[in-house]
Amino acid sequence: MLSKNQLGFLCMFLSICAFSLMDLVVKWSAETYPIGEVLFFRGFFGLIPIFFLIPKDNFHNFYKTSKVNLHFQRCFAGLIALIAIFIALRSLPLATVTSIAFAAPIFTTLMSVFFLKENVGTFRWLAVIIGFIGIIVITEPGFSDLNFNYIYPIIFCIGLSYVAITIRKLSISEPVWLISFYFSFVIMLVSFFTIPLGWVLPSIKDFFLLSSLGLLGGVANLFLTQSYKFSEVSLVTPLKYLSLIFAIFFGYLIWNEIPTSKTLLGALLVIISSVIIFRREIYHKKELSIPRHD
Repeated sequence: MLSKNQLGFLCMFLSICAFSLMDLVVKWSAETYPIGEVLFFRGFFGLIPIFFLIPKDNFHNFYKTSKVNLHFQRCFAGLIALIAIFIALRSLPLATVTSIAFAAPIFTTLMSVFFLKENVGTFRWLAVIIGFIGIIVITEPGFSDLNFNYIYPIIFCIGLSYVAITIRKLSISEPVWLISFYFSFVIMLVSFFTIPLGWVLPSIKDFFLLSSLGLLGGVANLFLTQSYKFSEVSLVTPLKYLSLIFAIFFGYLIWNEIPTSKTLLGALLVIISSVIIFRREIYHKKELSIPRHD
């Protein structure tokens, strides 16, 4: 019989695996399918796991909310973040995107100052500086040979950070399944506007692979929530950095991508920065929950 902490570790590990597999499908889809079509599969099939979470008593009016404006802000920021990470995964090595994505807590710390009026101490400001140095090391900005594709994972981090801010406000009165429902529904709705740009009819095999995007995203978030329910957040959150190992392994195995020493050094700095921010949040008993790009 597993203890609660062991169950928490298991759920977090399964969540990381599901998110990593989702990233692989997104990167694979770049060869054939436009982003708008991929968004449809992420949104439509992402709704399926959500309906299993809605209480039976709420099924007749589960969609009702008094926080329309806040839901709109969450959906808009989440959609920008999702599109950005899709483009990044198609344009950059898997390990590079994963490394920069770890910087999301850095931007959340900055946004919490402006939007939540939180006080940020010396340690967290130091962590922000370390994190930005890590991003600079990874992206190697230069005027002569500037790769604009590095902007997309940074946009993802900024969008995801604002999503974290809005979810912190929404979660005061809104259930998690309702927040997730509106996000997946909006993704699906927006994707329809891209049909005139040209969608590709998938084969049966590709249809199931694309469908797994939404299912993996929904299941991953479910496991993530259960992980935090079973175990202390401070115990299971460090496991998320396993996703970098998965990214390096699958990136090399499938696309022959080998991360550079600068990518690994930058990733280390970003991880150190995130850990410092996380530990300071724990210290101040204001644990900061960062949702994934789903």
